[in-house]
Amino acid sequence: MKITITGSLGNISKPLAKQLIAAGHQVTIVSSNADKTAAIEALGAKAAIGSIADAEFLAKAFTGADAVYTMVPPNFGASNYRKYINGAAENYAQAITMAGIKRVVNLSSIGADIDGGTGPISGNHDGEIILNSLENVAIKHIRAGFFFVNLFANIDMIKNLGFLGSNYGSKTRLIMVHPEDIAAAIAEELQQPLTGKSVRYITSDERNTGEIAAVLGAAIGKPDLQWVEFTDEQSLNGMLQAGLPPEISKNFVEMGTAVRSGILWKDYDAKNTVPTGKIKLEVFAKEFEEKFKS
Repeated sequence: MKITITGSLGNISKPLAKQLIAAGHQVTIVSSNADKTAAIEALGAKAAIGSIADAEFLAKAFTGADAVYTMVPPNFGASNYRKYINGAAENYAQAITMAGIKRVVNLSSIGADIDGGTGPISGNHDGEIILNSLENVAIKHIRAGFFFVNLFANIDMIKNLGFLGSNYGSKTRLIMVHPEDIAAAIAEELQQPLTGKSVRYITSDERNTGEIAAVLGAAIGKPDLQWVEFTDEQSLNGMLQAGLPPEISKNFVEMGTAVRSGILWKDYDAKNTVPTGKIKLEVFAKEFEEKFKS
């Protein structure tokens, strides 16, 4: 098969490309960074260099593919994050139509069933609707849990303050996933027949935040590491002081309130979903230890 994947050489797209190439597929990787060309080609893939904001470029990159993987990369410079994700989804939809693509696997998020009040996940909600409007295109939305690797952002907090936390407490449930488990799920979906519009949840583990702190703390030699709950205002101010743009900070705080309320997990639970990924928290903790000490 000929498969085009977006996301450059990111946490999901790189292992995804490796899996597809190892299975004998012809892979094209879309990247906005020309400096990644050599690394892409070293994997055995073809590089398509351009912006996802350019629908004509995307259509060219998609043309001839038997299937396409779409994702919206982070953009901390966006003045309206939900609008940014909407615009990317619209560009993908236009390019898919122009290129005559019939099979798409799209990266979405747990909580994307909810319209608003979920920070950046609200954009994933809109993106699913936009892609689902395409006629005669089979689409599988991969609703991923919270990325384990996002916990790397807490390393400075641990080193400087001696704890980790957010605007939700130590007994809050988190449903998490490792990017390599996401890549495996996407690879599976790309290589099998797709029909209609459907959703697949992919998660690796679920724990409360106090347990997360304990496991990570044990890995880095801080067995008494605690998870601390901040107010929304404290969380917002902390992000702003760390240099995050106001729009991004506001979205992350809103997402935190959705985690705190538990609303993000309602559809996941209603479908009796359980973690199927192979990489559990204790395994990820070894990666966290390496990152913490590096």
